[in-house]
Amino acid sequence: MAKSGGGSLVDRFEGLPIIIVFFALLALFMYTAPQVFLQPFIYTTFLSTLPPLLLLAVGLTFVIGAGEIDLSFPAIISFAGFTFAILFKEYDLGWLAVIVALAAGILVGFVNGIIIAKIGIPSFIATLGTQFFWFGTATVLSGGKSYALRGVNETSVWQWIVGRPFAGSETVWLGQLPMQAFWTLLIVLLLWSILKRHRFGEHVLFIGDSNAVSRVVGVDVDREKIKVFTLMGALAATAAIMLTLENKNFFGNQGQGYLLTAIASVLIGGTSIFGGRATVIGTFFGSCIILMIEPALVATGLTGAWVRTVQGLVFLISIVFYLYVDEPQRRGAFFARLGFSKGIGRSSGER
Repeated sequence: MAKSGGGSLVDRFEGLPIIIVFFALLALFMYTAPQVFLQPFIYTTFLSTLPPLLLLAVGLTFVIGAGEIDLSFPAIISFAGFTFAILFKEYDLGWLAVIVALAAGILVGFVNGIIIAKIGIPSFIATLGTQFFWFGTATVLSGGKSYALRGVNETSVWQWIVGRPFAGSETVWLGQLPMQAFWTLLIVLLLWSILKRHRFGEHVLFIGDSNAVSRVVGVDVDREKIKVFTLMGALAATAAIMLTLENKNFFGNQGQGYLLTAIASVLIGGTSIFGGRATVIGTFFGSCIILMIEPALVATGLTGAWVRTVQGLVFLISIVFYLYVDEPQRRGAFFARLGFSKGIGRSSGER
């Protein structure tokens, strides 16, 4: 479970290692590509592209913190995005299209939770299956077509969700600040407070530690898991609406590029792949790092082919780092398998 407030500096300040890594990388990129990273426009661009990834990653923080996994959220993006686009474009339903798309994502997440918690199918298998199902459903319903939302930027839906409230400002970069960054910040702060201070967040981490122990202390494990997957569905639908409005277009495959990057953002941020420990702040900075790598590499003269390579390297290094620092028992077992002394895996307090 989450560590208490005492102890080392790392224990007392949530996400401190990844925050240090983020600012170190940012300083490096400012030095190697000043023509990009010393200009304000790259950051306003980040604010329009980061929200979908961040929403998905924060939702996954709860899922992985509970010791589960969700592979279906890219399909939820596709299905909810289609639902929103078709209702908005063909039926001119405006805000009702937003509500129905959110309901579609919540419903899919709820069904995932029922399959996993009540039927007992492992989350990896269940969400892998529902990913194929909902991607297929969106493809069949859309006929494989994209939907251009012409004139959407003149509607209140666009203005309130992804609009530029300071457009026309004398400061050009200020006029590019998007509304979705504001809404995403509010959602992330709310979920951070829930994970840190609400009973639901405490239950999520208890479940991630042990389902059996959670039941002994009175946690309704099935109910809380259903809540977690329903939350994931709601956040995926929100990301789908933002993507569709920002692009002014619906693409059937618009969610497919987020699976690995969202998972990587969560694990790079310090949430334990084994469950029981989760950090929204770490996920925030992990998402920023993942998003920052591509323009940084291109700006420094490397080809786009290096992006996945570097992302994978950062991901593996982060996992090994957190495993070594925060999982002494598993670390000790790892060194024991390699034939080293078991004492290597013990922290100073265990000796």
